[in-house]
Amino acid sequence: MTGSHASFLDRSGAAPEPIELWPAVVIPKERIDSEIERLASAPKPDNGRRRALIVHPQAGKGNGLAPGIQVALEVLKPGERSVMTRQNSTQVNFCIQGAGASVIRSKRIGFRQYDVWNTPSMHPYFHVNDTDALQARLTYSNAALLEMLNVHFVEQNPALLEPVAKNEEAADDPRRQSPYGTFQLSDDGAMLMPYERLINPPAVESRALHWPWEQVKVELDKLVALGKDYVGRRLYLLYNPMTARTNGCTPSFFATMTIRPPKIVDRPHRHTSAAINYYFAGRGRSTVEGRVYEWKAGDLMLSAPGWAVHNHASYDESVYELTVQDQPMHIAMESILWQESLKMPLAVLGQQEGFATNRAKAG
Repeated sequence: MTGSHASFLDRSGAAPEPIELWPAVVIPKERIDSEIERLASAPKPDNGRRRALIVHPQAGKGNGLAPGIQVALEVLKPGERSVMTRQNSTQVNFCIQGAGASVIRSKRIGFRQYDVWNTPSMHPYFHVNDTDALQARLTYSNAALLEMLNVHFVEQNPALLEPVAKNEEAADDPRRQSPYGTFQLSDDGAMLMPYERLINPPAVESRALHWPWEQVKVELDKLVALGKDYVGRRLYLLYNPMTARTNGCTPSFFATMTIRPPKIVDRPHRHTSAAINYYFAGRGRSTVEGRVYEWKAGDLMLSAPGWAVHNHASYDESVYELTVQDQPMHIAMESILWQESLKMPLAVLGQQEGFATNRAKAG
C-alpha cells in the first residue's frame, strides 16, 4: 500500500445524474453448452474447480452479470470433486445438467437437475459428481459486490477448527460489560448502544437449505388454476427463514421459481433490484426499455437491469424459470424502489406498504 491524497470534487448546484442502465443481455443455450464442453475437455485444475464467470460487457472489477450479482458456470466430470473452499460471499446454487452432491459444513445435499440450494457465508463446502454423467451448475453470488468493495475473502483447504467454547467467566467479567446497556436517548426513539453489543450482535443461525425441483414443481403447477384474469406472477419464493422480513433465499438474493402458462403477458413494471432469469422450459420474449429480446429453454438472461421498465410474455407452451434478484439486499439498505404498474406510484418496499394482486378473486 502506498500513500495517497484525497481530493475535493465540487458538486455545488449540480443536478442529479441520470441512472446509466446496463443493457439487458441473453446468453443462448448454445453458448452455455459450448462452454460446458470446453470446461469438461480442459485438463483438470489443481483445485478441481472447472469454472467460468458469465460477465456482462459493461462489468468492472466485480465481473458480474449484473452489478451486484456474479454468475459462474461450474462443471464436474464423473468421479470428480472440487477442493474444500470457504468465503464470505453467499451463494445460490442451481443444477442445470446432471446430478451430484454438495457437502456444506458436513451437511450432504444430494441434488438433481433444476434443484436449488444455498451456501451460507464462511461455511466450508465442496461439490462432487458421483454419477456417470457430466454435471453443470450455475452459481449466483454477491462476490461481485464484495470484490468492488475489496473485501471478498476466499480460501481453499481451510483449517477446520472446532467452535470456541463460550467462556462464562469472561462473560461475567465486569470489565467486559457496559454498566449502562442499550438505552433510549430521546423521545423520538433514538438510542445509544455500548461497544459490547456492537461487537456481539444477536446471532442468527444460517443453514444450507435445499429446494428439490420435483417437490417445488408440484406446488408451482397448482398456480395455473389462477387463470388468465390473475394480474400477479405465478411464482414461489425459495424462502430462507433466517432472512426474515427481507424475503430472501440468501441475505443478498431471492430465488423464485415461476411458471408462465401459454400466452401470458406481464404488466410492464420496474424495480431498482436487478434480475437474472434462467429459462428451462418453453419459449417467450422480454421487452426491456422498449427493446424486445427472444429467449428459449436453456437461455440465461439479465432480464431486468436496475430500474429498467420491463415485462415478459410466454408463447405457445408453458415456461418454467428460475429468477435470482438482489431485492433482499436492497430491502436491508432501504433502497428498493418498486413500481408494480407504471400507472401506480412507486413504493419503498419494506418501509412502505407494498402492492396487492387480485388473487382472492382469481381463485
